[in-house]
Amino acid sequence: MQALLSFDQAPPISAPLRFFLTAPLFGLLAGGLILYSGPLAFASRWTPSTLALTHLITVGFMLQVMLGALLQLLPVVVGANMTRPLLTARLVHLLLSLGALALAAAFISFAPLLFGTAVACLGAGITLFIASAGRALRGIGASSPTVRGLKAALLGLAATVLSGAVLALALGWSVPLPLLELTDLHLGWGLMAWACTVLAAVSFVVVPMFQLTPEYPLWFARRFAFAVLALLGLWTLAELWGAVMPARLLGAATLAAGAAFAALTLRLLGASKRPQHDASHRLWRWSMTSALLASALWLASRFIPALALWAGLPLLLGVLLLLGCFTSAIVGMLYKIVPFLVWLHLQNHGRGRVLAPNMRKVLPQSRVDAQVLAHFTCCALATLAVFWPAWFAHAAGLALVVANAWLLRNLLYATGVYRKHLLALEADPSKPPSAPGARPESGVGSGKSPD
Repeated sequence: MQALLSFDQAPPISAPLRFFLTAPLFGLLAGGLILYSGPLAFASRWTPSTLALTHLITVGFMLQVMLGALLQLLPVVVGANMTRPLLTARLVHLLLSLGALALAAAFISFAPLLFGTAVACLGAGITLFIASAGRALRGIGASSPTVRGLKAALLGLAATVLSGAVLALALGWSVPLPLLELTDLHLGWGLMAWACTVLAAVSFVVVPMFQLTPEYPLWFARRFAFAVLALLGLWTLAELWGAVMPARLLGAATLAAGAAFAALTLRLLGASKRPQHDASHRLWRWSMTSALLASALWLASRFIPALALWAGLPLLLGVLLLLGCFTSAIVGMLYKIVPFLVWLHLQNHGRGRVLAPNMRKVLPQSRVDAQVLAHFTCCALATLAVFWPAWFAHAAGLALVVANAWLLRNLLYATGVYRKHLLALEADPSKPPSAPGARPESGVGSGKSPD
């Protein structure tokens, strides 16, 4: 299942970087909202501040990074070249950013105009991305687990956006719909069919490549995305038809599929050949551990009525999944993908005339370690805030601000390294080759880690 990477097909570095650099800004807004709202942000899943906070993280942070990563991975990993990728990136990024801001403001104010603006911007931006990515994937064989996963994830994203648009319009104009059932469907498709499926599809490539682990079992990698989509489709039908017991069983089965992916990834990470486990490795381990904790907690609530009735359960699950699982994995990927992109594009620009800087020099480990500590602190304080919001809510908000400000600072540092070396290349184009064919530190695409 070794990926054959096509580095010469990579889009301009500014295409994915604009998404990566914007995501921490939404993290800053989320932290600022917690500081402003205080304990109210952890009072219930239905408060305006909690709804706004949730979508600042899911749409403003997670979706930004995921779409930016796909812009890079589609042509490089699966050979799916998007038409005019830079123009697509500019339009999608603009619409996604405006839509995320409008949606957060809409939940706080419940102004119909803001809900309409959010639906228009997010609907147009994500439709453009899905259409462009779908066109690029058309004709690409589905033998690769990553290709299968990405195709399934795009379907999941479409379903998530459609259900979200229906909910937003219903909230903005007080349309009488079964909002609780629609919200659960929106949540299930968003977290499992989109976020989990795309995370798994990317993991099949980046975990063995960057963490020096064994490959994922081929039988699991090929069937995971289809299993998730099939279970979610059946669960949706059961929910809409009011079949309570089948819906519960199918929901549990869907969650079990995600837990199986997390458990398998943890086992592979435990078999890593890295002599020392870096911050990215720790982030991945915490991400998968958080997913398993959330799965166990949800399963326990099916058998413990008091736990199921606890108002803090959805909030605790949200902290474990959004901050602990998905944000941790995303930050871990950013700390590998961004330095790699800097190295790759400088290597392509230099064409052997100048050595591209090693990935560890693009983003020194000391900078990464400090930010990861801030992220883990944020996860811990947000968990405590679920139980004791009056004591820990403001501290959790401050920690979220610090963690994202530090992440932005690190990404800007890596961007600065790229610009500095690019200027040096442009200033002296006649410099003779120094190391043709140089690679980061060990062979990329050969199963070895590039850093």
